[in-house]
Amino acid sequence: MHLPSFLALAGIGFAMIELPPTPTAAAPALPGAVQSLVDSGKFVGAVELVAGRDRVLGVATAGYADLAAHRPSRADDLFWIASMSKPITATALMMLVDEGKVKLDDPVEKYLPEFKDVRLKEVTSDGREILRRPAHPITVRNLLSHTSGLAPRTPLELPHIDALSLRDNVRIYPLIPLAFEPGSRYQYSNAGINTVGRIIELVSGMPYEEFLQTRIFTPLGMTDTTFWPSAAQVGRLAKSYRKDLETGAWTELEVDQLSYPLTDRRRGPCPAGGLFSTAADVSLFGRMILNGGSYLGRHYLSAAAVKEMTSVQTGDLPLTPPDDAGYGFGWLVARQLPGRPAPASLGTFGHGGAYSTRLTIDPVQGLVTVLMVQRAETPPQVRADAGEVLRQAVLADYGR
Repeated sequence: MHLPSFLALAGIGFAMIELPPTPTAAAPALPGAVQSLVDSGKFVGAVELVAGRDRVLGVATAGYADLAAHRPSRADDLFWIASMSKPITATALMMLVDEGKVKLDDPVEKYLPEFKDVRLKEVTSDGREILRRPAHPITVRNLLSHTSGLAPRTPLELPHIDALSLRDNVRIYPLIPLAFEPGSRYQYSNAGINTVGRIIELVSGMPYEEFLQTRIFTPLGMTDTTFWPSAAQVGRLAKSYRKDLETGAWTELEVDQLSYPLTDRRRGPCPAGGLFSTAADVSLFGRMILNGGSYLGRHYLSAAAVKEMTSVQTGDLPLTPPDDAGYGFGWLVARQLPGRPAPASLGTFGHGGAYSTRLTIDPVQGLVTVLMVQRAETPPQVRADAGEVLRQAVLADYGR
């Protein structure tokens, strides 16, 4: 996958885009582009939002939030954003870094002593499996960049990531052998980001979810972002669907990684993938990051922290997929590959969710784009095709 493919997934182009000088209504090309995603059978329903640094530039909806009830998609529909929770968790941690309460190169065992006993699984030359201490401890930096060696998920997090409390989940992680030496490889790890969430609550002295609410959601006005949607919010939840690739039929399903009812606050908050939100709420978070950690006169994060988060932290380590990106802290970051020319939008970053939601931020073009859909097991080519359709719409509406 090359850089245009990465940007297509993000729903934004890699050519230079000039924003209009004044806000506009829903742009002419955007509604048609979103409708085409439904008409072509890629999604049952979709919400697409495009924002600049301080305002929403366009919103379009198409299809259904509930196919059986024929309830049309609306701009305020609620979605499970899954792994789009990760950059929010990373932002919360970087707030503590700004305050000098956490250092990125601190060993995790400084905050969680049980990590002193972590072991690495190794196969000897004669085929025996042994456990040994890693050459150096896992650091906070390793957790944030998916280079810790921690398992993606533990057996106790299958099938539901919210079955246990955050405290109990994180106590289990050091009992499972590492897959590799910390820092030597990239392996996407919910366990790593969940451990970041536990550090946040230990250092801040408040529950992880309370820290997010107090420091991010309430100040930004993210009134619909939560781990536990209320009954009223559940009424606005877009239904999730899986498509039969042979027949083309859609099957409604519950969010397969979460336990029900969703309103039950006994479900554990999952820093790596438990949040629900709306397109408008996600765009508020994106605009704050786009503005270097500030929004509408309020300071959340230093510009240096934002730069650290949105810079490639994984060096030349391969990410599969895509090969046109590196990982920062909670963000997938477009990068220049050896032997290829630098693209106009080098440094575009974003993150997606399991059901094909997507937040993308392009600091060169000054755009935040949010795609909200709920399709399980979306084929990579479908994601790429959808991204290209949206890219063309953004160019048509906001480019020259």
